[in-house]
Amino acid sequence: MTPFAPALLGFVLGAGIGALVVWLLVRRAARQVRGQIINRHHLGEILGPLGAAVVVLSESDFVLATSTFARRLGIVRGSAIVGTELQHLLAEARRTGQVARAEIRIAGPAEEPVVLAVRVLVLSNQAAVLIGEDRSHDLRFTETRRDFVANITHELKTPIGAIGLLAEAAEAAADDPDAVRSFLGKLTREADRLNELVSQIIALSRLQAVDPLLDAQLVDVAGLLSAASTRCAHQAEAGQVSLSVQAEPGLVISGDPGELETAVTNLAQNAVAYSEPGAKVALTSGRGADGMIEIRVSDNGIGISEADQKRIFERFFRVDADRSRATGGTGLGLSIVKHVAAAHGGEVTVWSRVGQGSTFTLRLPDGSEGGTR
Repeated sequence: MTPFAPALLGFVLGAGIGALVVWLLVRRAARQVRGQIINRHHLGEILGPLGAAVVVLSESDFVLATSTFARRLGIVRGSAIVGTELQHLLAEARRTGQVARAEIRIAGPAEEPVVLAVRVLVLSNQAAVLIGEDRSHDLRFTETRRDFVANITHELKTPIGAIGLLAEAAEAAADDPDAVRSFLGKLTREADRLNELVSQIIALSRLQAVDPLLDAQLVDVAGLLSAASTRCAHQAEAGQVSLSVQAEPGLVISGDPGELETAVTNLAQNAVAYSEPGAKVALTSGRGADGMIEIRVSDNGIGISEADQKRIFERFFRVDADRSRATGGTGLGLSIVKHVAAAHGGEVTVWSRVGQGSTFTLRLPDGSEGGTR
């Protein structure tokens, strides 16, 4: 054997052992990477359906997994957190080692911004978790309740203040019978208005507390329209407005008869109130293309602008505040209609043009056997 042979053999053995070591290290690294991929996949499956915006980040702020809601809000793009406020919150949590909290408004996929109550915490391995709870509904509810209390206080103060002033005026005019009668007539109208407002508030509260379908009855649509027309007859006559009913026979809906009659009556009263003398209001019914029962209240009155159409179903909103108060309107009628429709599994829509009139359509499920549910 030449002297060169042992050296060659040593080189080959050394290279083989080195290759074996490298191969073992590569396999170990592959197992670790594969484990991370599997863990991230499972983590994504867990987070995906959560209602909160949840993001799990590595120690280098690389996004490992997110909930579907977080992606939909757009706070994650690719493998990074998006948004200066969120990035600052993450940096604060890493700097202090404490849970960082903030309330952040995000544009979101809808028109209204989403309000997130965000918490960021850093784990012992320097990974981080961002949790954002959607508080938009709670805030809207709080704002609605605050506005409702403010509006109702104002609405109640107006007739109560008027009643007090009229009572004082009647007392001061005790020696003038004609003046007393005039003041007492006005006082009666304000008392009626106050009574109607309180009744509407009670009705609205009841709608939000009781499910009308728990004790539902079959309601004849033709009878419903006839009853609503009768309740509006005096108002229509006083306003010199023609009121007509044309109902398709045999249609029935399921629900609370009183609530349904109130809803149709409110639509009819609203149509009469916003019509000039000589105008026509028609109550009709039929079946829509999708099988839903449609109750329509149409008028050729003053109409509603496109801007106001977006708000007419809000509580206390009035297209014409002076006309509404003059006719005894409370600003709650259409809001009640909307609640009744929703509670019965339906909806209310409006078509209107200024100067041409309006048509309100109450769409409700067919109550007959085998009808649309």
